[in-house]
Amino acid sequence: MITGYLRVSTGKQHLANQQDEIRRFAQSRNWTVDNWVTEVVSGRKNERERKLGALLRRMKPGDTLIVTEVSRLSRTLTDVMAIMGKCLKKRINLFSTKEGYSFDNSINSKVLCFAFGLVAEIERNLISMRTREALALRKAEGKVLGRRKGSYTKFNILTENQQQIIRMLNQDQSIADICRRFDLSRDTFDKFRRRYPAVQRAVDRKEARRVGGLR
Repeated sequence: MITGYLRVSTGKQHLANQQDEIRRFAQSRNWTVDNWVTEVVSGRKNERERKLGALLRRMKPGDTLIVTEVSRLSRTLTDVMAIMGKCLKKRINLFSTKEGYSFDNSINSKVLCFAFGLVAEIERNLISMRTREALALRKAEGKVLGRRKGSYTKFNILTENQQQIIRMLNQDQSIADICRRFDLSRDTFDKFRRRYPAVQRAVDRKEARRVGGLR
């Protein structure tokens, strides 16, 4: 069975584009998509709570799952890796059309999956290190630490890395990439950019470049 998985954050956003791209990918290999699974994800549900979890539990060895991007599987690299690992374990073939990734039972797929896992581990360590350094700095400045309203959160990590985020936006990296990099939701990023005008301006410039490139 060949399944196309479509994931959007709000309503019909990019849904038709994803479906068209997956259909063209399948046709280029003389495949027919037997099943479409559409998921609207507004919160940070884990894989088991989403339709994707039920889909993976139903799929059998030799079945194929097609997505437009691996980021459609989850918002965090750690969760993406867990889903890839589950596919490899169940011998489900996973294809990503935009990146050109294919994950099956081959040695190359296992090496690629290992590389993704290494990157995920490095990301976790870097975020943890930045959090510890920021907490140590706040403690050295005599600020009270503890779990209270306004305590250190992922929002604070964004604040500490504001200049890096502006550089990433200036380099036309997507907001989705930034959210994955710092392991946070789009809602948190939107609150962050509204609070900091410099970040909002960087987002506006990026959007202007994108619109200009479409003309």
